[in-house]
Amino acid sequence: MRKRKVGIVISDKPQKTIVVKITNYVQHPRYKKYIRQNTKVHVHDEKNEYKTGEKVMIEATRPISKLKRWRVIRRVT
Repeated sequence: MRKRKVGIVISDKPQKTIVVKITNYVQHPRYKKYIRQNTKVHVHDEKNEYKTGEKVMIEATRPISKLKRWRVIRRVT
């Protein structure tokens, strides 16, 4: 089973690529408060069908280019 994550598309400018923001909540080791961490990843979108603002599920895959290590699975509602 490959890693799967859910994120929001923040850019669809490049061809066959989208940029997805993944939000992760981690607990601070000392203060025990939950902190929001954001990560931006480049994701392969073969048909250019996903647009900015959509929530998508992505999956880790083999390296496709210098920055792309993920591909889109489906739209999440």
